[in-house]
Amino acid sequence: MIAYASRTGNVRYIVSKIEAESIEIQEDLQIDEPYLLVTYTDGFGDIPMKVSRFLEQNEAHCKGVVVSGNSNFGPSNFGGAGDKIAAKYQIPLVRKLDLRGYQADYEAIQQFYETRVLV
Repeated sequence: MIAYASRTGNVRYIVSKIEAESIEIQEDLQIDEPYLLVTYTDGFGDIPMKVSRFLEQNEAHCKGVVVSGNSNFGPSNFGGAGDKIAAKYQIPLVRKLDLRGYQADYEAIQQFYETRVLV
């Protein structure tokens, strides 16, 4: 399962490239199975509020995080939400993607999903 949050459509596009069941994060969503989190970065490297609220209720089954960002914000802010989530919840940061990313990113995410989430 992939749980994702998308604001501009970039994350939704990334998720569409991964062969996996997916669900967009909504208020009060509960996931009781292993999942991969895919999110965007808010502001200057911040975790989106709806993702923070979701993780407060669903951290136990999260196996990793993929983050989309914009490298134009500089290296200290690029994909900062992923860095913060990985550190706070002690999960792997699977990939940082610049905007929609590239085919190599999708392949790496797919491999992680198949070997670390589906098991």
